[in-house]
Amino acid sequence: MKRRFGRNPRRLWVVLFSTFLVCYSVFTLLDAFVIPSDVVTVEEASGNAVALSTSSSETESDSNDNDTSDSDSSDSSSSEAVITDTTYESDGISITITTEYINDTYVYIADVQIEDVTDLQSGLAEGSFGRNVSETTSEIAEEVGAILAINGDYYGFRDSGYVIRNGYLYRDTASDDEDAEDLVIYSDGTFEIINESEVTAQELLDAGALQVYSFGPGLVEDGEITVSTSDEVDQSMTSNPRTAIGMIDVGHYVFVVSDGRTDESEGLTLYELAEVMQDLGCTVAYNLDGGGSSTMVFNGTVINNPTTNGDTIKERSVSDIVYIG
Repeated sequence: MKRRFGRNPRRLWVVLFSTFLVCYSVFTLLDAFVIPSDVVTVEEASGNAVALSTSSSETESDSNDNDTSDSDSSDSSSSEAVITDTTYESDGISITITTEYINDTYVYIADVQIEDVTDLQSGLAEGSFGRNVSETTSEIAEEVGAILAINGDYYGFRDSGYVIRNGYLYRDTASDDEDAEDLVIYSDGTFEIINESEVTAQELLDAGALQVYSFGPGLVEDGEITVSTSDEVDQSMTSNPRTAIGMIDVGHYVFVVSDGRTDESEGLTLYELAEVMQDLGCTVAYNLDGGGSSTMVFNGTVINNPTTNGDTIKERSVSDIVYIG
């Protein structure tokens, strides 16, 4: 073997270089999609640990005084709640689930009315923030005791984009996309769509942000549709399973998930999703992660048909959920 390579050193370099490329490619894929990193647990966040940040300045603990951790899920009214397959009624929470067939697609709509905005929370996979930390929506929902849950923005799929969850700043790195739009849910119950190039994550936190999701785009602002028929997210086909959240009024919200990629459900375009949210009366509405991630869970049951390729109905693991609990 040595003699053969000795006669042809170029072949040796080709073999070595090819081996390096294969190893590097495998490591890159594992690092991007498998190996957990930059992990901060919910318990650490609740205890005012230093937030994960790529900036040089640390987030002061007193900026997180309005933290409402996942572990604070309220179940005090559960014993008094009236529950059916499609409704939940307690003193402070009212949820009604309906299913409609729109544009050859099954669309699942949860009408939510709450008295306390802290009942609208975020849950993190395995109770931790970090890249490649993921579980299914139903698993996270069970862990946090969610009544209703939808998938969130899958922050762990990206290295940038603001992440504030339950009043705690986990990531303050702005997206490289100058047009990146985030949804902010404030402590007074209002929704706002912002551009990351115009405001820092710390400024949002100081203004009372409880949740900031960075997927997008915004669908409705001031009751008007803000996407066109040609708009689409980078990873997406034209018609897809979709997930969105919207505000009708303070304390009155809608969670929407559509099926897609199957013979029974074609899926929605972003514009069609925006039309659904506008028709529901949303003054503000926002697109969350879709495709195989799109999942709605109600009282422990997955009520839509999540799929990545249309061949198998199965939940995809995600980084986070939005839930009522």
